[in-house]
Amino acid sequence: MKAALIPAYNEEARIAPVIVKARRHVDLVIVCDDGSDDLTGEIARSLGAEVVRHERNMGYGAALLTLFKKALEMNVSLAVTIDADGQHDPDLIPALFKPIEEGRADFVIGSRFMEGSSTPGISPFRKLALKILNFLGRRATELRVSDTQSGMRAYSRRALEIAAGAIERGMGVSLGILRELSSHGLRVAEVPISVSYIGSKSSKNPVLHFSELIATILRIVLEERPLLYLGVPGAAMLIVSLYFGLFLLNLYFSTRYFSVPMAFISLGSLMLGIILIIAALQLYSIARIRAELRKIRR
Repeated sequence: MKAALIPAYNEEARIAPVIVKARRHVDLVIVCDDGSDDLTGEIARSLGAEVVRHERNMGYGAALLTLFKKALEMNVSLAVTIDADGQHDPDLIPALFKPIEEGRADFVIGSRFMEGSSTPGISPFRKLALKILNFLGRRATELRVSDTQSGMRAYSRRALEIAAGAIERGMGVSLGILRELSSHGLRVAEVPISVSYIGSKSSKNPVLHFSELIATILRIVLEERPLLYLGVPGAAMLIVSLYFGLFLLNLYFSTRYFSVPMAFISLGSLMLGIILIIAALQLYSIARIRAELRKIRR
């Protein structure tokens, strides 16, 4: 069974044509009404969509994970996620399904940055922010894809099962899902899509959105390479502490002058170094355990 999964929050004015067009290409449309205080859920239900409702607004990530779990409950074997505001063209759904149906991929990203794609109405700030996030996202997930933040993606049954277990709940869920899928060795493909930003307004403060995504990227990077990004700086802090400590002792024995600022630098570096090394070792242990659990699940 093929399904279109649509997270929606206060989209009564725009969701109807999205559902109508999506139903041409799938057997089922599932909408997560993420605590809307308008008629989003009622309109979706009247158009034949299966509606799952959150009693309060829980955010894009939580809505997406609810949709994955509902799709699995309804025995969906092939699913695509699309936005409720009309930015994604539902007529591109077959193009996203094709690589999975042909056995070339396990999940497919609709890319805004491939040859043949287009983003009419995109602001220079958004375009720059996306380029930065894509660069950092590729480093964090080790996936060579052109669009790590795209919300239009197709999932095989196996990809749905893995994505449903993602731990992210906020706007960083897109990157978190990519990380989970890539860590399980699933094959990824990309197809060009057109995303219209003409007249669109973000429901979330763009600065907060960007900050949340950066925080997710940093967390992923630190979890994947704790010895490099925490252990090495921690060792460097210990060296700095040793250097200033020895310099302080030499100064004291030579002049009988005890430098309080230098002592603070030495002690501060020592404490910071110890904290970083302990955190690196803990995260490394957690990463190893997660890797073993993934092997068992496979």
